[in-house]
Amino acid sequence: MKLLSFERQGLASWGLLAEDGRIIDGQPLTQGRYRSLRAALQAQALPDIARAARGRAADVSLEDVQLLPVIPDPGKILCVGLNYEDHRRETNREPTGEPTLFLRVATSQVGHGLAIRCPAESHKLDYEGEIAVVIGKGGRRISQEDAYAHIAGYAPYNDASVRDWQQHTSQWTPGKNFDATGAFGPWMATRDEVPDGADLSLSTRLNGEVVQHATTAQLIFSIPRLIQYISRFATLEPGDVIVTGTPGGVGFKRNPPLFMKDGDIVEVEVGSVGCLSNRVLAG
Repeated sequence: MKLLSFERQGLASWGLLAEDGRIIDGQPLTQGRYRSLRAALQAQALPDIARAARGRAADVSLEDVQLLPVIPDPGKILCVGLNYEDHRRETNREPTGEPTLFLRVATSQVGHGLAIRCPAESHKLDYEGEIAVVIGKGGRRISQEDAYAHIAGYAPYNDASVRDWQQHTSQWTPGKNFDATGAFGPWMATRDEVPDGADLSLSTRLNGEVVQHATTAQLIFSIPRLIQYISRFATLEPGDVIVTGTPGGVGFKRNPPLFMKDGDIVEVEVGSVGCLSNRVLAG
């Protein structure tokens, strides 16, 4: 399944993307039992939802909704830095024995088709195409062998960074959390659509030009390793999001630097999962 969150006529909902490109609204599908996709994940309801959707006609057009971040209300957004070797090298960072982590807040995200905002405080907004993992089953101290059983699905993510604010100190929080600077969507492909351990491709395009390309085979810390490490210090819960890192080719390490600006179109495409697209607006 491909699952998404959206707003229509001022009301938030969630649903399934049908084969005809329309949406099966998840609230009427489940008789209103789950008010959000996160609530459906918390209830471990995806198998029942898949069965209920079989033969069900889609009732909502994509053109009639505004897509929201896949999980608009995540409990935690855990982001991984320096997790591709070419990116680690281009930033001149030393290898680490454990993943480098930081947190995003929900207000820093927008959905597919909405504008990423280049804040007035900076002109150094940089793209970072990534693959997001959505947790479907909670747990603590999860082993690598069991990690895939805790995944609900995968989605494109743009972990865009305000570079000068990121570099004010050794802590990255300000540069990663300006309102509406990151993007998450358009939907997530559930685990049954992505075989465990599959080598997913990741491409970022700025105004149609490929600026980043990699596969998950190039991750320094694999997805099971990330889940193992994170769950050692934090209980993972359904609807939590792990953003797995960006490959080389980021704008601030180019010569000359390449930052996003007003009017740009940035796309992040993940294999068979989907393509996230956003316009950049100043202000």
